[in-house]
Amino acid sequence: MKVSYRGLLLAALHVALVLTLGAKLLIDRARFPRVWVQAAPYDPSLPIRGRYVRLRIVEGTQAGAVRVDTSEPVVFFIPENVPDPSRRPPGEQLWVEVTAPKKGPPRPIRLGVKKDGVLTPLALD
Repeated sequence: MKVSYRGLLLAALHVALVLTLGAKLLIDRARFPRVWVQAAPYDPSLPIRGRYVRLRIVEGTQAGAVRVDTSEPVVFFIPENVPDPSRRPPGEQLWVEVTAPKKGPPRPIRLGVKKDGVLTPLALD
């Protein structure tokens, strides 16, 4: 086998690995329940990883009959041009929609703000 064919085979293997991870996350999102839980910001910036908000899920938040692991913080990556959504004015609470797998930490999907009892998802495009 020529060297260029081995390189292409290795590149195809890497692409396949990344695609299987993406497929697993999409299947989990369809299979497991999605719930909104209250979150508190925690360590919002790390230069090595880029811009993200690290969130700690507030214990005691009602998520129906779904069990949400609150032991580990979750990370939500934000675009470069969006101001930090974790800094909220008084009277607003930060919430996060998560996929709640049976084991392990929840996986964040999107952020929202609850004000006067109304939860509104944030548009972070």
